[in-house]
Amino acid sequence: MKNKDEAVVIFSGGQDSTTCLLWAKKEYKKVYAISFDYNQKHKKELDCAKKICDELGVEHHILDMNLLNQLAPNSLTRSDIEVDTSAPEDGTPPNSFVDGRNMVFILFGAIFAKQKGISDIITGVSQSDFSGYPDCRDIFIKSMNVTLNLAMDYEFDIITPLMWIDKEATWELADKLGGFNLVRNKTLTCYNGVMGDGCGDCPACKLRKRGLEAYLGKKTTVHN
Repeated sequence: MKNKDEAVVIFSGGQDSTTCLLWAKKEYKKVYAISFDYNQKHKKELDCAKKICDELGVEHHILDMNLLNQLAPNSLTRSDIEVDTSAPEDGTPPNSFVDGRNMVFILFGAIFAKQKGISDIITGVSQSDFSGYPDCRDIFIKSMNVTLNLAMDYEFDIITPLMWIDKEATWELADKLGGFNLVRNKTLTCYNGVMGDGCGDCPACKLRKRGLEAYLGKKTTVHN
């Protein structure tokens, strides 16, 4: 019998996954956070993820995914590849896209969940602010959900609380969940491994900053 009181969160320690973790803690009696070590350049995100889970009282697991690094060289895993500062003009994904990453993470999150009789898997992907990554789209998540159900003869439910909201709304959600300061100061979203507000130059930082400024501007207008 599947356990609907518990959930597994795919957790990187960044803004989106931390907001999802806060959301899950409100929705479920127990939450497990799963992070992945794929020899990423900003490996400190794993330390960041652990500290957040410790602070929130969430059971945290780190799985070894080094094979992903070997198969899919990109700017997040190779020191000799600089992160694209903007999306390529030909419409291809930026070089920070890791082929198969979300698919692999969700797959292993599902395997972990099934062993515990859990059906709900939560991930912070968003089609509104997906940076050109094809594995953040709703159609992929729905397809992956069907594939997992067929592959393991089990009814999973991949839940995406941020799918249809932008970064401004993500900041607003974190604030409503009581985690604004946690997300702003203790998460690591930056592709160059700078915590909090980040380096300010990489695409992840620019996206995060635009959303933050829009949300703070909205709050100021409302209070005035």
